[in-house]
Amino acid sequence: MPLFILGFVSAVIFIVSIYFVHNRAGFDPLAYDERFDTAMLAKAGGGGAAAVDPLVAGKRLYNTCATCHQLSGQGVAGVYPPLAGSEWVTGSEERLIRILVHGLNGPVTVKGNTYNGAMPAFGNVAESGYKWSDDKIAHVLTYIRHEWGNNAPAVTVEKVKEVRTQTAVDRKKPWTAAELEAIP
Repeated sequence: MPLFILGFVSAVIFIVSIYFVHNRAGFDPLAYDERFDTAMLAKAGGGGAAAVDPLVAGKRLYNTCATCHQLSGQGVAGVYPPLAGSEWVTGSEERLIRILVHGLNGPVTVKGNTYNGAMPAFGNVAESGYKWSDDKIAHVLTYIRHEWGNNAPAVTVEKVKEVRTQTAVDRKKPWTAAELEAIP
């Protein structure tokens, strides 16, 4: 390869790098790092962290759920139940929290149809490899309770903490629909 081409390519890479550094529009890599906790930054005096809109955060987190439940919230017939218009979503928030924290196995009836897919646990890393914090669980549940025509109250972080604490000791396996329906 001629030395001129090598020098030209190196110069272009250098110029493009400088361009990206100066025109990144305030991009902060920590803003996209899920391990970064803005609450800890605020407590440490590192500036005022902006308040998180639960619907915006929930929509971003729902992308993980959309693999099975679809972006439209309609699910997959016979396997993954719909979230749109679901009595499970708009009903008891405690049941919904338990499903997301510990998972759900076995058949479940939603809107008169039976589904038999496995819902992974998102609240315990030992059960599924995932571990969502209480605020992430509250955000995604608030989002699905407000999306696709659903109209149910928001799920609070405090309620998620309460349910997780109640079930932490004795619940080591996914729920079944019958177990959840037996809970008042």
